[in-house]
Amino acid sequence: MTTVRKLLDEKAEAKIFTVPSTASVFYALQVMCEGNTGAVLVTEGEKIVGIFTERDYAREGEVKGRTAKETIISEVMTSQMVLIKPETTLEECAELMGKYHVRHLPVLEKDRVVGIVSIRRLAEALIQQEKGTILELENYILGSGYGE
Repeated sequence: MTTVRKLLDEKAEAKIFTVPSTASVFYALQVMCEGNTGAVLVTEGEKIVGIFTERDYAREGEVKGRTAKETIISEVMTSQMVLIKPETTLEECAELMGKYHVRHLPVLEKDRVVGIVSIRRLAEALIQQEKGTILELENYILGSGYGE
């Protein structure tokens, strides 16, 4: 079974975007836009205290009368994060995302965030994993390329 570590190793240059808890939602949205990411981790000093996602903004922003420039990120972030380890399997990630209705899973190793698994990245990896399984089965059935 493929683990999160493999995803992290494949995308070693992936940057983790953070914003301070005192920042405005507008600033967080700018960081997300510039980083082409759907989530940022929220920090207080060196400590991660939450996550802010596009979904948080959609649910807690303008529709509730808040403006992005005047709202502080700590007011709308999700503080109860679902954290995973590099040893977590892709299937376990999918189960956690479904169970907790989240689309981003911060990866914690030795008390440090080393990456974030998004639902998009997870879906891509699961599709690749299935394609590999299908190819192996085809080769086995056809008697070609199996065990070579």
